[in-house]
Amino acid sequence: MPPTLPSALDLIGNTPLVALERLHPGPGRILAKAEFLNPGGSVKDRAAKRIVEDARASGRLAPGQAVVEMTSGNMGAGLAVVCNVLGHPFVAVMSAGNSPERVRMLEALGAEVVLVPQMDGVPGQVTGADVKSAADAARRLARERGALYVDQFHNPASVSAHEHGTGPEIWEALGDRLSAFVSIVGSSGTFTGTARFLKHRRPEILCAAVEPEGCEPLAGRRIRKPRHLLQGTGYGVVPPHWQPGLADVLLTVSDEEAIRYRRLLAIKEGLYVGFSSAANVCAAVKLLTSGRLSGEATVVTILCDTGLKYSS
Repeated sequence: MPPTLPSALDLIGNTPLVALERLHPGPGRILAKAEFLNPGGSVKDRAAKRIVEDARASGRLAPGQAVVEMTSGNMGAGLAVVCNVLGHPFVAVMSAGNSPERVRMLEALGAEVVLVPQMDGVPGQVTGADVKSAADAARRLARERGALYVDQFHNPASVSAHEHGTGPEIWEALGDRLSAFVSIVGSSGTFTGTARFLKHRRPEILCAAVEPEGCEPLAGRRIRKPRHLLQGTGYGVVPPHWQPGLADVLLTVSDEEAIRYRRLLAIKEGLYVGFSSAANVCAAVKLLTSGRLSGEATVVTILCDTGLKYSS
């Protein structure tokens, strides 16, 4: 019999690895961490839980105090789940360019959603300027309401959630059989925390960071395409959590490739996930076919979120 869990918080983490052998029969093998199985539907549930629990433990978040965060949707959903269980009102501040499905999801979870007009993006394509405007609005709102401002881009718990969760889970499952880890970068908490742990256990593990094509600040390239489909990633700036020494290689994925791989994941693997998940899998295929790894290599990547919160 499966265990009876005390709350939805106990559903966060310990997600399985799923083999993608129908999509990529070789060379090598791709295993994907099924983060869409978290109760909020994404990998961001991990950081949301760690941030709120750390803030409560330190006294920065009092019982019943409100929580405010700027979000593209996934962190907001995770925070809504955590705040609901622990008894904190939650306010999600979003750029109006994020998909309406994300707004409906957050409102269905009981969050108050505040939409901020876009600065230079268009619907479905949020830029770094849009994110900054939403973050500024979230900070102001948190001050006005006496709420905790999460600030995931600067909050160290965003990294520690993966250093003490995602990374150890991958290592426990594979150990020395793991050849490489691939993850797209948004706030960079997932990549930085996971890569930091894996490199500590075995420095030879190749860690690859992924950026949207044309929006590659980690590679030091001029931003040619601030508007892209990979919501929650590629904001056009180097995120504060970023540690360049952890990345052995930087890979890029185009909008067209993400669309193609999202379709392939659905029809070949039965996995309906978002564009960032598709970009991760595309990048893993590129790495395995690049010649940098042996034909027997095992690569782990992240299926970041469900596809149900996207417009198409």
